[in-house]
Amino acid sequence: MEYVFVYGTLRRGLWNNRLLKNSKFIGKGKTKEKYAMYADIIPYVVEDEKVSHIVGEVYEVDEETLERIDALEGHPYHYKRKKVPIILENGEEIEAWLYFYPEPYGTLVKSGDYKDYYEG
Repeated sequence: MEYVFVYGTLRRGLWNNRLLKNSKFIGKGKTKEKYAMYADIIPYVVEDEKVSHIVGEVYEVDEETLERIDALEGHPYHYKRKKVPIILENGEEIEAWLYFYPEPYGTLVKSGDYKDYYEG
């Protein structure tokens, strides 16, 4: 089993969360390090810009689910996944896969929370 950190359309209440229906929800959290989130309908997190902690959710996924998410994200050709430290709401730190985009695209989401983009 692996942990995956989702910050966009895979989060609860959004359209791609169905891919995680058989996965265990671990909790809400944020990245330990700062990155930059951009959005243009969907979000893009850029590793080499330090703007804010990225807000999201952690799931425990099996290999089949990780492969489905890789297909959705176009890994490794579109987004690239990398393990990063995540701080859960309870303060626990874990390592989880996060999908990075190679360059800024769209509008900067200064808060690092995709909900601020699509609800705002």
